[in-house]
Amino acid sequence: MTNDSGNEAHRGVKCSNCPNGVAVEQKESLSGRRHFLNYLLGTAFGATVVAIIYPILKFITPPHIIEAAQNSVSAGKLSELALNSGKIFKFGNKPGILIRSASGELKAFSAVCTHLDCIVQYQPEKKQIWCACHNGQYNLSGQNVGGPPPRPLEEFVVNMRGDEIVVSKA
Repeated sequence: MTNDSGNEAHRGVKCSNCPNGVAVEQKESLSGRRHFLNYLLGTAFGATVVAIIYPILKFITPPHIIEAAQNSVSAGKLSELALNSGKIFKFGNKPGILIRSASGELKAFSAVCTHLDCIVQYQPEKKQIWCACHNGQYNLSGQNVGGPPPRPLEEFVVNMRGDEIVVSKA
């Protein structure tokens, strides 16, 4: 081998397009830099996408609310509730409705309509529970009798403790 071929093996291979006729082996270093830049740009792009998508997903999904383990609440005093009237009360984190019929009987139900979770109210003139949103109607036993509600209201147990009305889950 000649001295030139020794230099070729040492410095690179012959190249007709190179200015001195010999190509220096820099592919590995260029490839390493290019790989590093691609990795860096890809990671930055991925982080940007995550930074945009994550807040959107957190906004769309509702937070998990842990319901308090309440089995009974005080819904008020009997003297405050007139005959043939209704009253909304808070049962945990959801509303309930307490109804005193014309005969004096006390009934309590969940005040959340089974159709679209609207709040129901008592209509004394019709003696029924009514959802104003979509004209859902329930009788005084909580059964759905008109409109779109698919099932009856959840009924609660009513007990008296002196003059205090105590409502509890069945």
